[in-house]
Amino acid sequence: MTEFQQPVLKSGFFRESMVVFNRQLRMNLRNPAWVLIGVMQPILYLLLFGPLLEPLIEELGGNAYNWFVPGMLVQLGIFGAMFAGFSLIGEWREGVIEAERVTPASRGALLFGRLYRDLLQILVQAIILVALGLLMGMDFKPVGILVGIAITVMIGGAGAAASNAFALLVKSEDVMAPVTNMLLMPILLLSGIFLPMSFGAQWLQTLADVIPTKHIVDAVRASFFGDLGVADIGWGVGWTAVLFVLAVWWGISTFRKENA
Repeated sequence: MTEFQQPVLKSGFFRESMVVFNRQLRMNLRNPAWVLIGVMQPILYLLLFGPLLEPLIEELGGNAYNWFVPGMLVQLGIFGAMFAGFSLIGEWREGVIEAERVTPASRGALLFGRLYRDLLQILVQAIILVALGLLMGMDFKPVGILVGIAITVMIGGAGAAASNAFALLVKSEDVMAPVTNMLLMPILLLSGIFLPMSFGAQWLQTLADVIPTKHIVDAVRASFFGDLGVADIGWGVGWTAVLFVLAVWWGISTFRKENA
């Protein structure tokens, strides 16, 4: 009996998912390059693109970094998480998924153990990004920042669950890479992450309104400005919850089908 199999026989969902999480965490600690690469991208955007917003402060309203850091957080949550499935393809190719299938662990625990790793990684990266924003002069609103980080972690969990489900479905980096990039490009441009969509043409604003991530960016941005009313963050929190539930459902269903 393997080290993985023995504890799951006498445990529930949380214990099973923690066994998977501990293994995933050990793998990441052995090779922290991906964590560093993941956090360096938004930091570079903050350092190199943030100052370009200074001339737009009056039009943006308030502190430029209160405006820009929330966009970078959502970018971190979505873009970092959407590549989580690539490691799952590697595990499938090495036979790890097959080995986990013969254990009595629930398929939901196999997914959530990996989500715990992704959520922890996003949380650490988000804290680093916010700390850097504070050093660069961002206003300090503790409750708003906590709400913004919580939304970021949740949308990151949705992205990671969807990425794992898609990876297990296609089992090929050659398919996953172009499809992921094709989805992320319009999300990046139409969510108002870099510049407000109000700067664009009316047809672009109308198109952006139907993209859930635009409302999530608006919600995180509102929380950083201290606007915590339902009208300010309601749509963003609602869309985040819907996407998280749907992605987790897809992820668990895919793990179950893999077991069939």
